[in-house]
Amino acid sequence: MENSFNKRKQEILEFNNAMEELNLRKRYETTIPKEIPDDLIVKCPSCQKFILKDNYILEHKVCPYCNYHGRLTARERIIDVLDLGYEELFSRLKEKYTDFPDYQNKLDKAKKDTNSDESVTCVHGKIDGIECCVGVMDSFFMMGSMGSLCGERITRLIEFAEKKDLPLILFTTSGGARMQEGVISLFQMAKTSAALSRFKEKGLYISVLTDPTTGGVSASFASLADITIAEPHALIGFAGKRVIERTIKETLPKEFQTAEFLLEKGYIDMICDRKELKKTLALLLRLHNYR
Repeated sequence: MENSFNKRKQEILEFNNAMEELNLRKRYETTIPKEIPDDLIVKCPSCQKFILKDNYILEHKVCPYCNYHGRLTARERIIDVLDLGYEELFSRLKEKYTDFPDYQNKLDKAKKDTNSDESVTCVHGKIDGIECCVGVMDSFFMMGSMGSLCGERITRLIEFAEKKDLPLILFTTSGGARMQEGVISLFQMAKTSAALSRFKEKGLYISVLTDPTTGGVSASFASLADITIAEPHALIGFAGKRVIERTIKETLPKEFQTAEFLLEKGYIDMICDRKELKKTLALLLRLHNYR
């Protein structure tokens, strides 16, 4: 019995000595920090805090620390807002004006990077069971710039909603007119505005301004809605802040061209958090007798 006890005691002693030696070795070894995989976490552009990517996506790409609303692709926005079973419209329309040097290469790169064929996607679907027409712009496709194809799709969506007697919702995000198409891109401002003028005689048009909505888009269909909603802290304006300051030779407020500033001035009707947006849109549609 005593021999068995001494043997066990010796084994424990040897084990403790081995662990101590291992710990000492680890203490003096140079440790190489492990790199965090790119697909595991994301960094908030606003508060610079790290967020688990899965949690960030589940929260609709809204930072849980500062409520910063990250930019969504058109596909992500459609999935976020519409019920399942929507139909994409006008996807067979193709770009015609590609004569500008290197324009076609830029289009091809944007298509490859975004898995989309243009800066706007138009769909016919339902929001909380209410049938509607929705157009969603994509800032990841050439900064959501409006060319002839983008303007044509939006115009046809407006006419489709008018024909079907359906409400129209447009999610805007854009740097403005697409410079590679010159004056052709500027024509889209007049074309979409004229179509909206006819549609609004009997239909409801809701515009949702997301970050950023600027240039020719903000100066045309984005600002012509019956109800204008914006996401928190979205950049909304026509010309850049520095350009305006140099022109008028004055310093503008820090919050200038933000959704909150424009709500205070009466340019928009409400600011809606992304998590509540689908519910809010459904409520507005029901209030206007759409079922």
